Amino acid sequence: MSVKVLALVGSLRSGSHNRQLAEVARSLAPSDVEIEVFDGLGDLPFYNEDIDTEADVPAAATRLRDVAGAADAFLLFAPEYNGTIPAVLKNAIDWLSRPFGAGALSGKPTAVIGTAFGQYGGVWAQDEARKSAGIAGAAIVDEVELSIPGSMTRFAETHPADDPEVVEQLATAIAKLTANVSA
Repeated sequence: MSVKVLALVGSLRSGSHNRQLAEVARSLAPSDVEIEVFDGLGDLPFYNEDIDTEADVPAAATRLRDVAGAADAFLLFAPEYNGTIPAVLKNAIDWLSRPFGAGALSGKPTAVIGTAFGQYGGVWAQDEARKSAGIAGAAIVDEVELSIPGSMTRFAETHPADDPEVVEQLATAIAKLTANVSA
């Protein structure tokens, strides 16, 4: 059985270290795990129930929901913006939480990891992302924690793929997440 993991990156910046982490995670996936890094979170309009109808749901939201619906698990990459979750990631969670009680996140193993400039690596944002995804129905995999501090200096001259500690921690995170997918 192949496990499909959807990675959502909470940074739209072209040189995003969290995006780099997601790409490294994809490259580290074992042969029975496929990690898709979703492109298009920046295209999602802010969640609004008035446009979340069969007649009006935006194409970007339909695309996200379709890809998420086919996923067995989620890996969220959360940088920290002003001490909390980035709006783009929170917005994606909001779109995936609907319809209430039956959204694409419902019951699926979900882990939150990431890197940030601060000395704690974005733990506040990651905690908020876990909270939001959990309320949206995701099955949060609490044993997966990876907060890499000092991203701007740590990855200034070294790509995350060339950092043995990061590679080992990402591989462990993937293994723990996918171990929670029901056969």
